[in-house]
Amino acid sequence: MTTTRFYPIGTPGQPWGAAEKAEWRAQQRPRRRYADDVVRAIDALRDRFDVIQYGELDYSPDGRYPLFAVRSRGWRDDLPCVLVTGGVHGYETSGVRGALRFLERHAADYAGRANLLVAPCVSPWAYERIHRWNAHAIDPNRSFREDSPAEESAALLRLIAPLRGRFLAHIDLHETTDTDETEFRPALAARDGKDSEPGTIPDGFYLVDDTERPQPEFQAAIIAAVSDVTHIAPADAQGEIIGSPVVAPGVIRYPLRELGLCAGITGARFVTTTEVYPDSPRATPEQCDAAQAAAVCAAIEFAAGFAVEFAVDSATAST
Repeated sequence: MTTTRFYPIGTPGQPWGAAEKAEWRAQQRPRRRYADDVVRAIDALRDRFDVIQYGELDYSPDGRYPLFAVRSRGWRDDLPCVLVTGGVHGYETSGVRGALRFLERHAADYAGRANLLVAPCVSPWAYERIHRWNAHAIDPNRSFREDSPAEESAALLRLIAPLRGRFLAHIDLHETTDTDETEFRPALAARDGKDSEPGTIPDGFYLVDDTERPQPEFQAAIIAAVSDVTHIAPADAQGEIIGSPVVAPGVIRYPLRELGLCAGITGARFVTTTEVYPDSPRATPEQCDAAQAAAVCAAIEFAAGFAVEFAVDSATAST
């Protein structure tokens, strides 16, 4: 049964206007610092990787937020490219820390095998406020499309535009948290003037494959690697995870491009969205970060087996 859950902003059944969005933004307070947690960690990588600033968010009076990506030093045109993104939803902490952990501990292992491009924190304003939306109450992970209303999404699209056709894999690092149910889904319903239906948060790690171009063996390889680090989310009584049918252990599918999701932006053959559950009593923050890094490593290892085939296809397409 559909129910309407109370949210303290707006009028039930009526979408938010400018006044409600301004009220919502006024309630958001910084709870951590992007400069300390993310920029400082990126700066520490400059002796091993190339760091590029690909944009800047101007959210005055809250401040300006430079957007950084880290890329392989010794970039080679004959190698396929791999994109890793974290912090598209700023509150999903292990997505950011997992991307940084991968860079710090594992990325050097792939030198000469793939060109790596890593954007550890796509949404820094939301990272500081531990929120899903940007400062305009827009979800960047529904906004990866032409004329995007979210500058976070538009900036990332501009970054990868020159590399279209060269990506072999894209791993987008996310979390599903208890606050999805207690805060973000009710807020979404209130913002859009819709009813809010209670749901269930899965306990464990899972992946989102692409409905249009599924890669079940790729997803299975990641699940196998992550299961050594943390537990995999089971299907619920309906055989689903967050309302979508489970197609393999720990795997569901979404139409990535249709929904404007980050994982759909490259057109890569191998794409996935990770979902860690940080609120589980069976997982620690360390395990969550390690699971994200393990997912990236497993994805690259699997995709690398197709690098020669990819190079032939790319060469054929360019002639």
